[in-house]
Amino acid sequence: MTTPTHWFFWAALSAAFAAMTAIFAKIGIQVVDSYLATLVRTLIILIVLSASVWFAGTWITPPQ
Repeated sequence: MTTPTHWFFWAALSAAFAAMTAIFAKIGIQVVDSYLATLVRTLIILIVLSASVWFAGTWITPPQ
């Protein structure tokens, strides 16, 4: 049985974004409030995750 290697793309992308976060934190986002930066990061994650779920076709409405 072969193991899928598509996970490598997502792992590399995650590592790149983690590195960019550290670099941006060091070089010039010092004047931005940490709560605002966390809010912006959370909103970006929410948008990307929502798009991922939507395009994967796994979006469902919660039971009422």
